[in-house]
Amino acid sequence: MSDVASPAAEAKGPSVAAIKIATIAVLLVVWQLIAVSGLLYKGLVPPPLAVAGALVTELIGTTLWRDLGITLFTSFSGFVIGSLIALLVGIWLGSSTFFRRAFEPYILALAGTPKIIFLPILFLVFGLGFESKIAKSAMSAFFPVVFSTIGGYLQIRLILLRVGDSFHLRWAQKVRMIYLPAMLPSLLVGLRLGLAMSIIGVLSAEIAYSDAGLGYRLMRYSDQFQIPSMYATIIVIFALASLVNAGFNHFQRSRLRYLERPGE
Repeated sequence: MSDVASPAAEAKGPSVAAIKIATIAVLLVVWQLIAVSGLLYKGLVPPPLAVAGALVTELIGTTLWRDLGITLFTSFSGFVIGSLIALLVGIWLGSSTFFRRAFEPYILALAGTPKIIFLPILFLVFGLGFESKIAKSAMSAFFPVVFSTIGGYLQIRLILLRVGDSFHLRWAQKVRMIYLPAMLPSLLVGLRLGLAMSIIGVLSAEIAYSDAGLGYRLMRYSDQFQIPSMYATIIVIFALASLVNAGFNHFQRSRLRYLERPGE
């Protein structure tokens, strides 16, 4: 018998939306049971209603939106800067076997190093303001994007490279007309990961030392033992990450569908 269920059989089963709603409901029930069980330190896991109230208070206030804007600004600014640098470096290393063999081991070593250890250096160089957070975001985005760019360049068909040379295209024209379209599937994966790493990098910098941003807000509530507000901030960060990921996922699929259209 075939393992593939028929459309009629799938229609009789629960829908994906129903499973998602049921999962959230079960998680809320478990959360409530843990909160009232007394198994953990009092206040460590507040009831969902208490967190919901704190979340509403956060959303109707102004400081949350200021901190959200700061985190978004530093994350996206660093992501753009780090991605552009990574794109140029990736194309350069991808097109040169000599330099790739010379520098790739160092890039691999830096990529595997926790970036948070560079925070003291970034604070000394750029200060404690937005600049150090943007630098941390750019550093976090650089490595996923540079590796995806190198991998994407190495997958470009040789005939395309030769066509660019035969038409005597300038380097910028080759990037726009040959490199980017051919590398796009691989590059989009790196950009998606780089964007996520940028947000994580900024949050870690804000948690380590900052006077604004969602990371700072999270640690302030933790230090003041305002646990419901701390959980509310965690929910905001989770929602932010989910929305950014969903938006980029939609963009990625639309770009790939565009490339797959016949005659395009």
